[in-house]
Amino acid sequence: MRTRPLKVALLGCGVVGSEVARIMTTHADDLAARIGAPVELAGVAVRRPSRVREGIDPALVTTDATALVKRGDIDVVVEVIGGIEPARTLITTAFEYGASVVSANKALLAQDGAALHAAAEEHGEDLYYEAAVAGAIPLIRPLRESLAGDKVNRVLGIVNGTTNFILDKMDSTGAGYQEALDEATALGYAEADPTADVEAFDAAAKAAILAGIAFHTRVRLDDVYREGMTEVTAADFASAREMGCTIKLLAICERAADGASVTARVHPAMIPLSHPLASVRGAYNAVFVESDAAGQLMFYGPGAGGAPTASAVLGDLVAVCRNRLSGATGPGESAYAALPVSPMGDVVTRYHISLDVADKPGVLAQVATVFAEHGVSIDTVRQQGRLDGSGEASLVVVTHRASDASLTGTVEALRKLDTVRGVASIMRVEGE
Repeated sequence: MRTRPLKVALLGCGVVGSEVARIMTTHADDLAARIGAPVELAGVAVRRPSRVREGIDPALVTTDATALVKRGDIDVVVEVIGGIEPARTLITTAFEYGASVVSANKALLAQDGAALHAAAEEHGEDLYYEAAVAGAIPLIRPLRESLAGDKVNRVLGIVNGTTNFILDKMDSTGAGYQEALDEATALGYAEADPTADVEAFDAAAKAAILAGIAFHTRVRLDDVYREGMTEVTAADFASAREMGCTIKLLAICERAADGASVTARVHPAMIPLSHPLASVRGAYNAVFVESDAAGQLMFYGPGAGGAPTASAVLGDLVAVCRNRLSGATGPGESAYAALPVSPMGDVVTRYHISLDVADKPGVLAQVATVFAEHGVSIDTVRQQGRLDGSGEASLVVVTHRASDASLTGTVEALRKLDTVRGVASIMRVEGE
């Protein structure tokens, strides 16, 4: 074993960073044995140096992250500060000064992954980011290494624990959205400002990363269709249960049937209770991968939190340190396929549409005619009158597979009918 330690700079010492530092200290002997050399925490860049950080020598703490990555003797920079800047500049600077990088920064990788990979390759360094997508769940490495000889056709998953907790609570208790969100906040699953989670920005960034790796194609955050879950209601769950389904916020990355394009999207969807993802409860994540040779694979586990995310960071750290000792680098960006990313309008799926209509003869025929005129085939219809004396009824239509564009045109036409009082909800049906 080499006795000279590999030096690690830690950028950020919050929930994840502090766990990384703790594990590096408490598991130092095991890490050294697995790597073939000891690893030394050489510096920790933070915004608030006065804060007490248990187990970290105060002499290692600095507010000058740039000076830390420019030291020249750093072997690996671990970036867990998040955001676009200064993270982007710090990572590229680390490459310039001879350090490899382990990052958990999904937003930056989804926006500028290609440029970061190019910078790493230019300087002969590694860029690893297992922790950017699903916390402790091994997913990036299986996709870009274990399945490197296979053809991945679809990645379907729950990649945000906060939203899954909220939807699971709504399903299991009948709670409304706000009530479930308040509980998630009280338990620490949701941030004070939950927008990134509930409006699916977080999941969309992860979908971009997954699609890029799975399909060997550059997929940026702007390429991902995003729809949040704030409009999901208890009535939607009731409708889902009548169909033998539940509702999940899904990240869906697919290769077109002809293999000529890909799509990436995030939105709430009904999935059958028989699908493996339907049983994912609480704040857990799960990703379902479908490939030609391996068939169907499912990856499941805690998708967030300090210790789970730190586990993924440390796994990358071990891999990068081993590469450094051997004088090699791991797999970089694979974008040779360069497939176009199709817009959401081209996506074909099933739909569940709930309408408020006049409770009188001929309404169903009018609605069915609109669907037929737009080339959308109906699978099932359920109409139920109301007992409140309003003279209205609820009409639920479930379609066969149709494109998003054709369904959009159908709904616009339905809104123009005098007998249609409103469109209560539209939800996609996935996981057949």
